[in-house]
Amino acid sequence: MDDQKESLRKITNTLALKNEEIQNFICCLKQSLLNLEANSNRVQEDLEGEFSSLYSTLDELKEGMITRIKQERASRTYELQNQLSACTKALESSEELLEVTNQTLCSSNADGFIQAAKDIKDSVTMAPAFRLSLKAKASDNMSHLMVDFSQEREMLRAIKFLPVPTTPEIQASDCLVCDNTVTVVWSLPEPDAKIDHYVLEHRRTNHEGPPRVREDYPWMVVEGIRQTEYTLTGLRFDTRFMTFRVKACNKAVAGEFSEPVNLETFAFLFKLDSGSAHQNLRVEDMNVEWDSCGGKVQEIKKDKGRTGSPMNSPARVAPGMSPKRAPSARVGRDRFTAESYTVLGDTMIDAGQQYWEVRFDKESKAFAVGVALRTLGKFDQLGKSGASWCLHLNNWLQQSLTAKHNNKARTLDCPIPDRIGVYCNYEEGILSFYNGKTKQQIHTFRTKFPQPILPAFMVWNGSFSVQTGLQVPSIVQCGQKRNSDASSSNASLT
Repeated sequence: MDDQKESLRKITNTLALKNEEIQNFICCLKQSLLNLEANSNRVQEDLEGEFSSLYSTLDELKEGMITRIKQERASRTYELQNQLSACTKALESSEELLEVTNQTLCSSNADGFIQAAKDIKDSVTMAPAFRLSLKAKASDNMSHLMVDFSQEREMLRAIKFLPVPTTPEIQASDCLVCDNTVTVVWSLPEPDAKIDHYVLEHRRTNHEGPPRVREDYPWMVVEGIRQTEYTLTGLRFDTRFMTFRVKACNKAVAGEFSEPVNLETFAFLFKLDSGSAHQNLRVEDMNVEWDSCGGKVQEIKKDKGRTGSPMNSPARVAPGMSPKRAPSARVGRDRFTAESYTVLGDTMIDAGQQYWEVRFDKESKAFAVGVALRTLGKFDQLGKSGASWCLHLNNWLQQSLTAKHNNKARTLDCPIPDRIGVYCNYEEGILSFYNGKTKQQIHTFRTKFPQPILPAFMVWNGSFSVQTGLQVPSIVQCGQKRNSDASSSNASLT
């Protein structure tokens, strides 16, 4: 019994020491809670003091950081309060166990002492006090949430209005208009490292002077240009000029637009003359389709509905060129008839170099593209008289591509392209046909045109579309220069 009492006393002493440690730890936890509250308040006050010196744009950041502090405080408070509650319960349990132990030690009942001592020993062994961690699960230190806005404040004090970017100047002499593209080049009076990008605006116009208050075409905008030049591609030149202006922008403000510059966009522009079209050809703008049920009545109605839109503006040509708009109906002649399934362009060529392209249905039974004199008879088929020159696709029975003039034909050994480019140099008497995609030359007529000529087209059981407003491609011009001194291999057709 004495041994058991000694063992129980040791256990009781150990428990008492543990209770003392728990009490000390509880005091620490309580102080930590007080410190946490005080430190949290101080951090929040400091944060609010820092934010009070900043602009309202920092409010969102401020609220976010306050939320972070509150969340941190709530999280630590939760951990510490849970730990405090567990320690308090363990202490209460230990005190109750100590009281039972003392009562047992004072008992004189020897019979019940052994069993009571055994129960107390088991209870002490399982006491919650021995399962507690006496290390705080959360720190009361909130210094990691302190802020220092000294550098930011200095940065804010240094903020000034950004200077307005200087106005660029378009270098008209360096700008380039070719191949239906326009490259615009500009410069700044002095370097400006704060410029972020440029904004280029352009619009088509038929007026050479400065921009007017009312124009037929709106400004088109190109943003985010990082260099001092920009190239517009895939254009169709159906006006005399294109007007350009540019402004510089930094991160906060845009400067003034440069003085507008007009660049001449010379190109050959024409429409299809529906008044000349065979009654079986349905002409809609620049598209033509074979119509076996077509008739003159429908075409007359279509002509009446034609408007004076900018698409019907005068032809655009390079300096020195003088295409002339032909009357809507050929003087003294009706539209083409019989088997002459032909339609002409409405603009005469009597000078300069011109270029246009045509895309045709390869399944057409017959198709032809070329030029013709205005005196071409209404029964004449393209290439079958001296008044027309053409490239002819025959898709009847056997497919063939031939060059035709004055009822003479030369078969061409080349793949049939998706579209055909037509080049005409009136003074030199050159009419060349090209693969519209690769710009590979297909055939060239060399002749002397006795009078102004018109673009001419023929289709039977098929369709085609014409693209005008095109400049002579550079590759075509270069090829023509290389061949200017070479003799023609097509003399029999001229």
